[in-house]
Amino acid sequence: MSIRLLPFALAAGLTVVSFGAVAQEVVVKLGHVAPTTGPIAHLGKDMENSARMAVEDLNAAGVTLGGKKVKFELLAEDDASDPKQGTAAAQKLVDAKVNGVIGHLNTGTSIPASKIYYDAGIVQISPASTGTAYTKQGYDTTFRVVANDGQLGGTLGRYAVKELKAKNFAVVDDRTAYGQGVAEEFAKSAAAAGGKIVSRQYTTDKATDFQAILTSMKANKPDVVFFGGMDAVAGPMLRQMKALGIEAHLMGGDGICTTSLSRLAGDAIGNGKVVCAEAGGVAGEQKTTMDAFRAKYKKRFNGDVQLYAPYVYDAMMVMVEAMKKANSADPAKYGPELYKISYKGVTGPITFDKNGDIKNGALTLYTYKGADRSELAVVR
Repeated sequence: MSIRLLPFALAAGLTVVSFGAVAQEVVVKLGHVAPTTGPIAHLGKDMENSARMAVEDLNAAGVTLGGKKVKFELLAEDDASDPKQGTAAAQKLVDAKVNGVIGHLNTGTSIPASKIYYDAGIVQISPASTGTAYTKQGYDTTFRVVANDGQLGGTLGRYAVKELKAKNFAVVDDRTAYGQGVAEEFAKSAAAAGGKIVSRQYTTDKATDFQAILTSMKANKPDVVFFGGMDAVAGPMLRQMKALGIEAHLMGGDGICTTSLSRLAGDAIGNGKVVCAEAGGVAGEQKTTMDAFRAKYKKRFNGDVQLYAPYVYDAMMVMVEAMKKANSADPAKYGPELYKISYKGVTGPITFDKNGDIKNGALTLYTYKGADRSELAVVR
């Protein structure tokens, strides 16, 4: 596959720092976009921190391309989980002539931004967007290092029927591209496994009052309430479920599967009440690598990894690995290398299929016991 590229030569974002007549250093610009303001800013800041750590590690490693030492620079933008701000951020990075982009978090911002990157011939690797449509657009500049909604929602649906023995399901989503996608995949999978969808409700990604939809679904006596959305909404929803006496499990995708959910839900988090899946996960010997990453992150930023930081780190490292294989930071040259790459990252082995989806993407199922999130299983 060939990466479409505008006339790029020096416009490729390569800045050569010269001493006398001899070029000594090449500057490679790496863009990163995540919501660092708004209700899920804690996740976006987690991602940006990891991008900074990756750039620091790359510069410490002394990467060379084309016989010249490379200095990596991070250009970080905030999309506030808003598609319009996301496309503005994407255009800003294109205008800055970045050599590649790691981002965005939300499927709803990744999809419109991906067209801008594609038209400019710039590679985009998302560390978090799970919507199946993201990699179905025919763009050979678009990749992701996490499993998609088909895998995530499907796994949760089967788990709910087979392991939780649930029969009746209420499904609610926040009407975002991510929320709708993962909720639809869950509903299809649960129904195929023998479950019954007894209530279908909708909210928004900024809602705080769920009395009406919860009262409606309570009448249908669901065993499981599935929420397609993020933790900032799931936390208050759990509180109101408890207040209304709804004893059903709450299930959701990686958007709710965060270390912040217990804080947002308070004592409504319960013990084993919530079951969620993170798009990614490690098992066996890989846990040692992940533990080391988490310790390093905590030392560097004085805080715990929220969710996507390891995937940001891996996305940036695999992008640079492709540059090294191509011996170039030009997306037209290193982009095709991503389809052939085999890289062992913090989150496990990374290879891509013809659409730019990670092959055999792992999923980790979690539950919460009070403030503690505990792993149930890693599934591939």
